[in-house]
Amino acid sequence: MKFVYHPRCLEHVQWEGHPERPERVEAIVKRLRAQEPASAFVEPRPATKREIVRVHDEFFVEKMRNRKEGPLDADTFFHKGTYALALLSAGAALTATRHALQHNEEAFALTRPPGHHAGINFAGGFCYFNNVAVAADFLSREEGLSPVAILDFDVHHGNGTQAIFERRKDIVYVSTHQDGIFPMTGAAQETGIGEGAGRVVNVPLPEGSGDATFDMAWDKLILPVLEAARPKAVLVSLGFDAHYADPIAGLSLSSPAYIHLAVKAALFAREHVKRPAVFALEGGYDLAALSECVGGISLALRDEKAPTALNDVRDSGGVGAKAVQRAAKIQSAHWGIEA
Repeated sequence: MKFVYHPRCLEHVQWEGHPERPERVEAIVKRLRAQEPASAFVEPRPATKREIVRVHDEFFVEKMRNRKEGPLDADTFFHKGTYALALLSAGAALTATRHALQHNEEAFALTRPPGHHAGINFAGGFCYFNNVAVAADFLSREEGLSPVAILDFDVHHGNGTQAIFERRKDIVYVSTHQDGIFPMTGAAQETGIGEGAGRVVNVPLPEGSGDATFDMAWDKLILPVLEAARPKAVLVSLGFDAHYADPIAGLSLSSPAYIHLAVKAALFAREHVKRPAVFALEGGYDLAALSECVGGISLALRDEKAPTALNDVRDSGGVGAKAVQRAAKIQSAHWGIEA
């Protein structure tokens, strides 16, 4: 696995004490440098405006380029250098995607700032441009790999990604997230619009959902949808804030379960798509969980044991079983899967 990383991403600072802080990526890189060769790291180039406006409104992009310092929302600040760093983050997702195609190996973009809350003409939720959306559009429209599957494993729904693609049939968007929290979107009934009907798969889960619930969601819903959709490429928006150690919300995945979930996505891509999966960092605010999980994914993909300390299983009974079953029933009309 290659890791796409640029030290300039550490320059992005919201404000003192903000959870989306440079130490997140610093902790990951420190762990990776202890277990990976130097050749595992690749530096990205910034995305161009042309690449960004494929998924964002040009007026919005220009507004971001020219805006002055100040808050975008209660949690997201715009600084003088934010525009350039957001381009670099989107460029990291594109660099990882191109590397995976050219070298036939998984790539993980350490994207910062994150992206999945950025929509066609809006930013917020710590996000400015939608990194994964830029990569997905590149795969579909430039590489002709349609449909592209985006798997969004984060405690928050990727409202921006859904907004960008919910009317398009060339992208299948799957999101697992905690129900009833920011951004208050991602209901199971939201399944796409027009030509995109059925191409959005939301799995909102109750607080406390963890390992057993996610296993069930994969087996009963996500994998059957992927098998029916037959994607030509797989992108994973991977946030680690659904970890039980994370301070932001209330899902309960352990480190081994997170690693297993990512590996299942990668193995599906290897075996069914015949192309490697590409990962892009979204949320995740506990430094130990972040570094343990990202490092563990790399080890597991090369069949090495991934040592984990944060392996307490909080959900052995599947507290989100009803939510998974409900989402599967809604999606059965679109994909012919068992409800």
